[in-house]
Amino acid sequence: MEEVKLTSTPYDDVFRTLLNDCSDLIIPVINEIFGENYSGEEKIIFSPNEHFLNQQDGQEEERITDTSFQILGREPKKYHLECQSSTDNSMLVRIFEYDTQIALDDGKIKDGTLIVTFPHSAVLFLRCNASTPDKMKIKMITPGGNLEYSIPVMKSQHYTIKEIFQKRLLFLIPFYIFSHESRFVEYERDETKLELLKQEYEQIKYKLEELQRQEEISEYSRCTIIDMSNKVLEHIAKRYDSVRKGVKSVMGGKVLEYEAKTIREEGRAVGREEGREEGRILTVRIFQEAKRNPDATIEQIAEKVGCEVREVADILRMFDM
Repeated sequence: MEEVKLTSTPYDDVFRTLLNDCSDLIIPVINEIFGENYSGEEKIIFSPNEHFLNQQDGQEEERITDTSFQILGREPKKYHLECQSSTDNSMLVRIFEYDTQIALDDGKIKDGTLIVTFPHSAVLFLRCNASTPDKMKIKMITPGGNLEYSIPVMKSQHYTIKEIFQKRLLFLIPFYIFSHESRFVEYERDETKLELLKQEYEQIKYKLEELQRQEEISEYSRCTIIDMSNKVLEHIAKRYDSVRKGVKSVMGGKVLEYEAKTIREEGRAVGREEGREEGRILTVRIFQEAKRNPDATIEQIAEKVGCEVREVADILRMFDM
């Protein structure tokens, strides 16, 4: 089989940032995909997303999953999610490789039997068309019989603003612009149509502010959602100035990055538990980024995780890196 490699994209980075910084937002997504009924109060335990796959020549190759984690509900369950910008024939191969490695990570041998538990896996497609399946399948033909399991598919383009907020799928907001991608040329040429797009984003901004006022989301989460929305917009609409500038005029510009950082720093300064938790998250992110890219400079790591160079230097010094 031809070797399959996964390269990171800006959309993957946004996906992982949301998971790291606003992990509670993934719970409603899991409920929607798998028909679960998690309350949102459950604890989430993230697993390392780096896995080493054994190759036929005896070498190991590092692969990075989008995310794998465990939710501690009535019974602990492992989940594995992949974010895909469009249909890719290699997607199922990668999922099977990752699922197998995730299962092996916690595998046990008892009485001559290897016992492995596969995660509940799914794919979030940011783009879809008529041929994009609603679910995919993996079938294993073994000497002991055939095994088959389904990989459910979530298509972000199918969710309206109303559905996103009704179902609390706030995790999808940064990717909402994909539902308008096919009309970017129209928006560039027609100010009236562009104004309708801006009105949709006015609605998103208002609803996020309302959720914050009701204390259903934190200010940090609201700022992060908007910041990540801008990052997706910068990439997907890089050739469409009117679209990019129009939406950003509604959602806000780079100042939001500093607003989110200020919230984080204030939390640390007053010693609030939220601030301490964000400090722990930042430490983990810097450590993982340094391990993943050992040749990266302190400045590059700081830019990648969105923090100050001083913070990176202090944390790396703590780990003697």
